[in-house]
Amino acid sequence: MRVLGIESSCDETAASVVVDGRIIESNIILSQVLLHREYGGVVPEIASRQHIKAIIPVIDQALECCGGIDAIDVIAVTNGPGLVGSLLVGVQAAKALSFVTGKKLVAVNHLEAHLRAPFCGFPDAPPPDVVYPHISLLVSGGHTILFHVTEEKRFVLGATRDDAAGEAFDKAAKMLGLGYPGGKVIDELADNGNPTRFILPRGLRKRGEYDFSFSGLKTALMNMISKEEEIDSVALGDICSSFRESVVDSLIEKTEKAILEHKVKGLSIAGGVAANSLLRKRGAELAEKHGVKYFIPPKILCTDNAAMVASAGYDLAVRKQWALPTLNAFASSQWTKRGELTGTGGR
Repeated sequence: MRVLGIESSCDETAASVVVDGRIIESNIILSQVLLHREYGGVVPEIASRQHIKAIIPVIDQALECCGGIDAIDVIAVTNGPGLVGSLLVGVQAAKALSFVTGKKLVAVNHLEAHLRAPFCGFPDAPPPDVVYPHISLLVSGGHTILFHVTEEKRFVLGATRDDAAGEAFDKAAKMLGLGYPGGKVIDELADNGNPTRFILPRGLRKRGEYDFSFSGLKTALMNMISKEEEIDSVALGDICSSFRESVVDSLIEKTEKAILEHKVKGLSIAGGVAANSLLRKRGAELAEKHGVKYFIPPKILCTDNAAMVASAGYDLAVRKQWALPTLNAFASSQWTKRGELTGTGGR
């Protein structure tokens, strides 16, 4: 089954063609980062307007790999969570395509899509086979959630109580005058820094079960910066390294707790922060330590993309969970509530 995925939840306009939910034939991503950088973050109105301009050319480019829309069996689109104005561009484009071509349409939850990313691959780099049960850490700019995944069910073990990890990186970068987005530049500067020079807190370290918290870390960083008379290049690298160490420690410690308590066979990490070099390394070390398989997407599939949407859409199509013509977008999700998640797609 060949699925066309469409993604427009934030500031990337993306379209992708994926076969049987696994093999990526095309993966087109148009980023708006340069447009939003001068504002220090995503401006919703600018984002939605750029999606309107880009959506059709991006879809056309994605379809070149298979000769056009006639080769597509199903259309999958992200309908939330995200910026509603941006989401509506993708949703309306997908609904229009479905209407004029007669192709079936499925609605994909953006978070569900990220969980599929570690199990997608390209013809020259086939994806790994999923193992159950496994722990899945979804860590991005808007969400930080820890899942226990079985073949039949998915459970939310814990989630952030305040800032997401990616949001914490962006706010830290803004405090340090490093621009937007912050995760990549902090990661690069941290590589040359000393992670032990500055002592920063690990949120909810001995409490909160599987929950995360990064607001205290943000405040500690702000206080630390205010006490430094001058931040030269060496100190900046050390601050970035110490901050990165704190975030990754928090993520890994809770994830290890979940691996030990649930006796799983695998660990997957997904989302934008899965591109962080230290998190990728520590995740691999954690999996090796406990003898479980490790799944992490290539960096191109960590950012918002439509290949993961098409992959999740394939699962929905197999179950014939078709979207209705009344399909709409939604901004927030119930996925941060603890307990079992039933089905996929939607809220």
